[in-house]
Amino acid sequence: MKNMLLEHKGKFALYLVACLFPVFRNLAQIVIVSLIFEIVQRNSMSFFYLVLIIAIVYLILDGAFFVISRLMRISYMRDILLSLRIRAFDKIIKMSYKQFNKQSRDVYASNLINDINTFENSFFVSLINFIFRIAMYVSVMVILAFVNWQLALIIFGVSIFVLVVSKLFEKKTISLQKEVSTANEEFTVNASNVFTGLEILKLNNMEEAFQKKNKKQIAALEGKKYSYNVFTSFQLNFNATIGYFVLIGLIVYLTYQTQAGVGYGLMMLTIQLSSSAIFPLVNLFPLVNVLKSSKAIFEKITNEEAVIEEEEKRKPFVFKEKIDVNQVSFAYDETPVFKSIHFTLEKGKKHLVKGPSGSGKTTLFKLLSHMLDDYDGNIIVDGTNMKLISSTSFNEKVSYVYQDVFLFEASLKDNITLFKPYTDEEVYQACKKAGLLEFVDSLENGIHTLISENGKNLSGGERQRVSIARALCKKAEIMFIDEATSSLNDELGRQIEQTILDLDSTVIAISHKYFDGITDQYDVVLEIKDGYLTKYDGLEYFSEAAV
Repeated sequence: MKNMLLEHKGKFALYLVACLFPVFRNLAQIVIVSLIFEIVQRNSMSFFYLVLIIAIVYLILDGAFFVISRLMRISYMRDILLSLRIRAFDKIIKMSYKQFNKQSRDVYASNLINDINTFENSFFVSLINFIFRIAMYVSVMVILAFVNWQLALIIFGVSIFVLVVSKLFEKKTISLQKEVSTANEEFTVNASNVFTGLEILKLNNMEEAFQKKNKKQIAALEGKKYSYNVFTSFQLNFNATIGYFVLIGLIVYLTYQTQAGVGYGLMMLTIQLSSSAIFPLVNLFPLVNVLKSSKAIFEKITNEEAVIEEEEKRKPFVFKEKIDVNQVSFAYDETPVFKSIHFTLEKGKKHLVKGPSGSGKTTLFKLLSHMLDDYDGNIIVDGTNMKLISSTSFNEKVSYVYQDVFLFEASLKDNITLFKPYTDEEVYQACKKAGLLEFVDSLENGIHTLISENGKNLSGGERQRVSIARALCKKAEIMFIDEATSSLNDELGRQIEQTILDLDSTVIAISHKYFDGITDQYDVVLEIKDGYLTKYDGLEYFSEAAV
């Protein structure tokens, strides 16, 4: 977290200065109040006018400094929160498929929204108060050392005592903050499930049952927040009580001192300085505990060491000849999907995967595309075990075309390039090869035309061609295509299928449809049945099927 805070050193320096403005403000107030009490003792009009001028100048400068301080702090906070969101998002993006699927997607949404909001509300409020209080404490202690060194020594002793007491609260504060974060995640996941399945709930008259469950979860979440807030408030109030007892003793002592000839102004200055040292101090250490709990939240949503460490140990993906699947078996829990399958994928060839629904076609995709690695046997890419290959390196050379193509609310170019820096010419060439050029030419702004949310202003065929153009622009060496034509009419289906077969890439496709004169162009057919896989020559397979 330290590195993130110091990313913008110039703004961080300004932030520190802005946090110190309230210190000067409080010290000025202490001086003015002390001067007002001194007026009573001096009984001098000239001194009264002098203090009045000082007070007016202070009020004018105070308003200006407040606005400047606020602007300086907001600018830095905005940059840090932006950096935090990018780091949290980067951590998720860098995860392997297996790592990503260890948690619900809604947990990641909770990290990006709830946890960052919690961090913002707790960390920055605590940080500015921490800087203010420690600066106030140091400033006042220095002044007190000159005014009354005995009092300064007493207050220093109290600060040591409060430090010891606050350390007792530290672990509990961090633990409660983590519990709030976890409760937020659980609530987000549950709410998402309810909204996703709302139609089913209504059709089966189950709204009331789920509403009761949801209310219990909301109550649990608010209970965790309540416990955290009560505990942190207890820390502050406990330390404040210590401060009040010390301050009352000091007031009694200083009142006695006035009888010994100490002036009202000096007495009031000493009381205010003592108060300004004690109360920032008693609130300081609970703030340290809150900052530490915020650090725990930061590490939770940004820690990518495990992700990076795993990737750094892996080898780059190099595919020049073939992928050998050697005696691979796989099961979901106790349910077997494959029973020692064995075959070879050759570079540049078009492979068609066939089999009844539920036979394991999609699972085969996940095994070949590095998404699943908890299988028995070996998948070897030109002599290198797939389990030793970097997911990042693999994904750079592989592309996917699914039946349901996801499109971003961005330009057509951004949807094809996925926001990577390809030139317009590269995008146009990809569109041409994907059969999308006629559609692009019909658009007023061409490839820079805005696509609506998830491509609502595109037809099914256009969406599929955008997905193919992505792969072409990426120059993917392997294309995994899952039922790309199942939801299209025959005419569009034939066009998309022919486009796929004309690609230079190695193709591994799942399809239930057969287009006469097109589908039989596949080089290899991989047929899955009862947990086993049989490899056929495409020409022979379709010739026999025709007979």
